[in-house]
Amino acid sequence: MPDYTLYGAEVSYFTGKARAYLRWRGADFEEQVATQEVYRDIILPNVGWPVIPVMKMPDGTIVQDTADIIEQVEAAEHRQPPVLPATPLQRFVALLLQLYGDEWLTLPAMHYRWTYNEDWAYSEFGALSAPQLSRPEQYEIGKKNGQRFKGALPILGVHAETIPGIEKSYEAFLGEFSRHLEVHPFLLGERPCLADFSLIGPLYAHLYRDPKSGELMRLLAPAVAEWVERTHAGEAGTGDLAADDTIPETLLPILQRQMREQLPALTATNELFAGWAADASPGTPVPRALGQISVSIEGHAGPAAARSFPLWRLQAVLDAYGEMDADAKARADELLGTIGGTALAGFQLPARLARKDCRLVLA
Repeated sequence: MPDYTLYGAEVSYFTGKARAYLRWRGADFEEQVATQEVYRDIILPNVGWPVIPVMKMPDGTIVQDTADIIEQVEAAEHRQPPVLPATPLQRFVALLLQLYGDEWLTLPAMHYRWTYNEDWAYSEFGALSAPQLSRPEQYEIGKKNGQRFKGALPILGVHAETIPGIEKSYEAFLGEFSRHLEVHPFLLGERPCLADFSLIGPLYAHLYRDPKSGELMRLLAPAVAEWVERTHAGEAGTGDLAADDTIPETLLPILQRQMREQLPALTATNELFAGWAADASPGTPVPRALGQISVSIEGHAGPAAARSFPLWRLQAVLDAYGEMDADAKARADELLGTIGGTALAGFQLPARLARKDCRLVLA
């Protein structure tokens, strides 16, 4: 029997992240498709709501959330090199890119799927849930299941008002990433790290694999498509991360884009979180949405839910910054100044967050 069982799907954003990491790590795992029976018998009893991926650990424990999956496998395997860079500035940037990949590239990933690949997605969802049925029957089931995901578009901030900005930003991102890949095979150097696996989620499962967005990627950014193929396959790389804890200059445009687009949304969400947390006690579950904010992308603005989970990912970034010594913090401050992220140096959450029973709570 394999040490780990990953319950997920090819169509799933975060399953792609976990799968690519496990392949790179060389972990002994098998992947099982998350059918209706898997949801009924494994996921719902252990997690409480329908979500993938989840991982069954060697002791039978069920772990939900890719960051937790990666952390627990790293601790169990004790292998080198670590997925999270060992040096402080690269660790900080890897966690920044996890925040970006997990919680911001959702906008183009969901937009392109449900605007240009909707019927295909329904067929995929149906085949996943009920492989024994005919294609027309699968489509109807997939349409029913897929409506829940399509319904998340306005929550994320994907509207007629923002779509032109989302498309302009994504296509520019592809160009920026392509130029980086002309110099470096992976995000932080000659081998993958957490940053790569964080971007592979949206870039593989949605933007490469879905037909229309896949065509667009291969047309505009064949180097990115090739990176997707290598990283998703678990390629080890041919060297190490950039020497002396440096950040490749070719990565700066992507980080600048993140600061322009995602940081204002995080700031607005944090203000709403502060208002909610003022009257909450430790252990209180945090609402998935704290109100409404506005997101602005390439000059196109629209409403979005103030989702709390990005603050959890942000907390890991802020912790990495807080743990730096004076020299590393000075280098981080210089980087933040260059990318337009100076506000992160003084960013404070009003209360610490924790995870309990697969839910976000006040620590």
